[in-house]
Amino acid sequence: MSPVHSQNSRISRRTLLLGGAALAGAAPLLSACGGRTSAAEDPTGPPKRGGTLRVGVTGGGASDTLDPHSPVANPDIARVRNLYEPLVDRDHEYAMEYLVAERIERSADARTWTATIRDGIRFHDGRPVTPEDVVATFARIMNPDDPKSGAASLSMLDRVVPKGDRQVEFHLNEASAVFDDYLGQYSLGIVPADFDLENPIGTGPFRAREFTPGLQSRFVKNHHYWRPDRPYLDELVLINFTEDDARINALLASQVDAIDQVPVSLVEVLRSDERMRILSSETGAWLPFTMRVDRPPFDDPRVRQAFRLIVDREQMINQVLSGQGRVGNDLYAPFDPAYASELPQRTQDIAEARRLLAEAGHSTLDVELVTAPIQAGAVEAAQVFQQQARAAGVNVRLNRVDTTTFFGDNYLQWDFAQDFWYTRNYLPQVSNGSLPDSPYNETHWQDPEFLDLIAEARATTDDGRRAELLRQAQRIEYERGGLIVWGFLNQVDAHQVYVAGLVPDRTGLPLSGYSFDRVWLG
Repeated sequence: MSPVHSQNSRISRRTLLLGGAALAGAAPLLSACGGRTSAAEDPTGPPKRGGTLRVGVTGGGASDTLDPHSPVANPDIARVRNLYEPLVDRDHEYAMEYLVAERIERSADARTWTATIRDGIRFHDGRPVTPEDVVATFARIMNPDDPKSGAASLSMLDRVVPKGDRQVEFHLNEASAVFDDYLGQYSLGIVPADFDLENPIGTGPFRAREFTPGLQSRFVKNHHYWRPDRPYLDELVLINFTEDDARINALLASQVDAIDQVPVSLVEVLRSDERMRILSSETGAWLPFTMRVDRPPFDDPRVRQAFRLIVDREQMINQVLSGQGRVGNDLYAPFDPAYASELPQRTQDIAEARRLLAEAGHSTLDVELVTAPIQAGAVEAAQVFQQQARAAGVNVRLNRVDTTTFFGDNYLQWDFAQDFWYTRNYLPQVSNGSLPDSPYNETHWQDPEFLDLIAEARATTDDGRRAELLRQAQRIEYERGGLIVWGFLNQVDAHQVYVAGLVPDRTGLPLSGYSFDRVWLG
């Protein structure tokens, strides 16, 4: 697991050559590239074609992968987003956007969904996308012996069958009123029926040229891309950086053109440099504290409520995020039309927290909070919570581990920890993290009343009635759930002034959702 909630890659430690020589590593590339000279003026006029965009991406390691269906770290996501495309996805405004499919329609009973493949769309090697390719793609994702990361949210999918030259039907074992939303995941990229990870082929704007796990990857323009005017770039280079300082320094030295995840403490430093531009996106991404509801002391809902009342959310936003975010109310999916905005905003109430803890038999309480740098602000949030908890008589011992350890064998076993999620609508998020069979149910949440409401909502095709059911489910999570959702993070990235085409993106994915087909160099 990782901040993006995907299964671990099974790729071996090796360098993959795809039509080019292997790269020795990231450092030689950086030193060889040198710096670009640039006037401190934003590009104007129509997009220019050509050039190489060099992007510094946070994280990655020896388990880096080009697997379209098992992205783990941020570099994996960036690769997947540019090599492959799902049938549908979310655009920069978080509206549904058709990609490999040109439309998706549901039957009256919401048990059969028909996707029509985009006319003329081709893979990197020029072959047309066929219904058989779509069928094979989902067979690979749903393989019971090796399920991929998107399989968990497709538990209602029974089979996929071709229908004519350009259509496939998704037959479900239960009604699903928003099945198209489940299909809108970057980890569901369509690949050929004969897909080979050693020669990864998709429909994305770039095709793979060179890949060195843990270091960097190089991609070249896909001349068969279905959007004939894009991409504007000739090449895209993604370079792994595990340390914030190294990533920032590479940008300042013009060794890279853009970086993701700027530490909020450095935003103003970069903003003061006329060569730099800050890209801040309001998102639905969240960095919760997770309490296991099946183990003491958090098996008592009074303790969970008390911990939620300990948090000073405004302080979190200001101190942890330097104001780059919005206050949360212990609920996720803020862009969902059914988001329960009518529930009272929870604020810090130390007296009530103390009363609840005493009533639960914990006038004083000692707990361990496991933290790791899984996302910018995670460790800082843990430190601020530790300070806030003292006022309520709670001693929080921080157990800081590295990211690999956090997402290792003990992940999902911590009693009190953190996690990170990108933007999702409510039902897809529930499928990923709030059901007994969810792959990332960090809190071990399985409330019977909640489960009944979700089951009914999934099958309800009336939008108004479904929204009512979802608001009831959210009230249950609000009152007795195991998540502390203290805020929604702005995604903060940076780029050189000559980089054009990057825009705010609500998905929570960095750098315009890692959508580099729109980027050009002035």
